[in-house]
Amino acid sequence: MTPLKKTILFIHRWLGFISGLVVVIVSLTGCLYVFQDEIQDALYDYRKVAVEQKPFMLPSQLRQIAFRYYPTAEKDPVVGYYGKDRPAIVMLNVPKVGLRYISLNPYNGKFLHDENIMRNFFVVVEYIHLYLLLPPAIGRQIVGWCVVIFVLLLITGIVLWWPKRKSDRKRSFSIKWNGRWRRVNYDLHNVLGFYACSAALILAITGLSICFDWVTKGINKAVNLGKTYAAEERTSVSDSLHKPRIAVNTWDKGFLYATQHSPQAHMYIIYGETAKASGTITVNAYYEAMRYYKGDSYTFDQFSAKPLKELKHQAKSAGLKLNDMNYDIHIGQILGLPGKIIAFLASLICASLPVTGFVIWWGKRNKKGKKVKDVVHRRTHQKLAMK
Repeated sequence: MTPLKKTILFIHRWLGFISGLVVVIVSLTGCLYVFQDEIQDALYDYRKVAVEQKPFMLPSQLRQIAFRYYPTAEKDPVVGYYGKDRPAIVMLNVPKVGLRYISLNPYNGKFLHDENIMRNFFVVVEYIHLYLLLPPAIGRQIVGWCVVIFVLLLITGIVLWWPKRKSDRKRSFSIKWNGRWRRVNYDLHNVLGFYACSAALILAITGLSICFDWVTKGINKAVNLGKTYAAEERTSVSDSLHKPRIAVNTWDKGFLYATQHSPQAHMYIIYGETAKASGTITVNAYYEAMRYYKGDSYTFDQFSAKPLKELKHQAKSAGLKLNDMNYDIHIGQILGLPGKIIAFLASLICASLPVTGFVIWWGKRNKKGKKVKDVVHRRTHQKLAMK
């Protein structure tokens, strides 16, 4: 092995020691989370409703029903319509109770389910994945920088794996299942690591975009070749000096505006901040249910319901479109079921790499120790024989 490769191996080994445990935890929780929608749909009947040939109830009507259950909830809940065959969800932040998800039939307002979302198994899995169940400000940094290290591990791993001779290539692409367990473990680390490398890099980079704003901004800037777009950068504020004499229900007007201007949309999420005079109401209209990579965004004045900002998918920059795709790419659903399977298998392999890598190091360490003991024993035996 050349001095350069020895240095790379040293870096690879110690970076693996530093980040290994976190990589295993993040990768395993990622495996669990990939199919969370499919698993919950199979387990819970309330996640599906019968499709009716009539419009959805208005956000104000759904909010009113939800507030009957929690009258003390904060006044700006998030309202989500997740598809024609799915319930609408009103997300309430209730003091001394926590975050409640009230599932309602979007056609008639019938109560379907009340959930403490922080006790949902997959939400706990998500919080472990994102923060290791630590305070978000701390956990995000630990996870994020361990993922950065993991990216370096993937790069150094490929450099170490790369076969120098043509005769080595066949061996480098296959696992010798009939070999000794040490050889099988070595092949599992190297061969599976190579096959999963591309998908693992994509998962890592999209994960870093979730962790760090500077990665999101960097992706946007790189894809847009440094160009900025005023329509995307502009921040909208409500005009509290020109309130209409008659109160306007901005939530309903905004929702109706979005349904008219984005008729192809199947999912709507409405949120706002009316506690501040400058706060606005936003409606995101997504073209596919349970998918976030393609959608239009509308922002309204909270007092007059005047449209302040409109950003259609077709008008978005390439960088913003890619960032919109981030979540769907990260869990593989951008490619449908095959993409989720790829993300699941890649995450599973990523979880195995620190384990198989540690076994390789431990085996070499013990092997070296055994060799030293054998040499000492042989030399001692020779000295005794000469006496």
